[in-house]
Amino acid sequence: MNNPAISPDRISRRVATIDWMRGVVMILMVIDHAAMAFNASHISEDSAAYPGAATMALPAAEFFTRWITHICAPTFVFLAGTALALSVERRVTKGMDAWEIDKSMLIRGAIIALLDPTLVSLGSGRWTFQVLLAIGISMICMVPLRRLPSWLLITLSVGWMVVGEIVTSLVWSPPGNSSIISAFTVATYGSSEMVIKYPIVPWLAIMMLGWVFGRHLIRYAAGQNEVSGKKVLWIAGVAGIVIFALVRWNAGYGDMFLPRTDNTWQQWLHISKYPPSLTYYALELGILFLCLALLRHIEERIGVHENGVFYVFGQTAMFFYLAHRLAFEIPATYFGLRGFDGLFATYGIAAAMLVLLYPACLWYRSVKAAHPKSILKYL
Repeated sequence: MNNPAISPDRISRRVATIDWMRGVVMILMVIDHAAMAFNASHISEDSAAYPGAATMALPAAEFFTRWITHICAPTFVFLAGTALALSVERRVTKGMDAWEIDKSMLIRGAIIALLDPTLVSLGSGRWTFQVLLAIGISMICMVPLRRLPSWLLITLSVGWMVVGEIVTSLVWSPPGNSSIISAFTVATYGSSEMVIKYPIVPWLAIMMLGWVFGRHLIRYAAGQNEVSGKKVLWIAGVAGIVIFALVRWNAGYGDMFLPRTDNTWQQWLHISKYPPSLTYYALELGILFLCLALLRHIEERIGVHENGVFYVFGQTAMFFYLAHRLAFEIPATYFGLRGFDGLFATYGIAAAMLVLLYPACLWYRSVKAAHPKSILKYL
């Protein structure tokens, strides 16, 4: 990582594509969280932990509303790894002490991880350990892992995606919950008092992949690699879709105990998110890579509009997440509005929230920019 041939100026510019992609999935996330809070028919059985999940009815509109949001979590985790790699390398080229870099990563990871068992849990009315915990702990894990070469990080990441189902089967026999310890590491657990749906190891695998991509962008910008990030994304995206199609067609290993039971489009797309299956990794990362490649192509041609909706939402992702999550969960949990309506309310409430969030995110961005050394720099 520490290479004097890399100029800080060549890696200092913010990559708009990353923020645009975050902004796109933030909008999808609002739809999903509105459905979680207010839609009585919300589908969330994306796991073999639920009895009958493989054969349950999947109404087209309800299922599609759920499925389009599957890309959100892997996008956040992958791009968190990419952005972290870019940030760390920028500091390395400025000559910052290694321990100072590590300390910053540790503090940021700890703050993000603690948001789930504090603010999010308070809003949900139960102990909630989800994507923020996975992102925060993965950032902490990247402190030692960032010192590994890219080929080894890729091997560890892709290796888990391929063989993780074997390891998970040793500690989890669905349907039903795993142990709480197993849920924090590789499986899943849910009850009225506690939910653990984002085990650390499977999501760390995505962050490692994101880190390697960020490292590749740095080296390409420095002229140390001839293959552009956009080309890597096109190739990896197509490969992911092909792998998904082959493994899902086989309807066996790679489905994390949630196999395809017929040939409807719903069954093809009804894949295990909790914990991630090989089919989930391949499809969602494949779609993510293709979207990033397309957005990069667009960025090169139209440039960046500082107040564009996607850009603003992407630059203020943590504020956006906490604001809308609590705005939905508090009335659903404490004011009896959980599941009070259907899809119409879901989309209407989501649209209203997006309208409110845009000026709020503009304000937050300006506050964060005005206080670059405050705790906000970790969010």
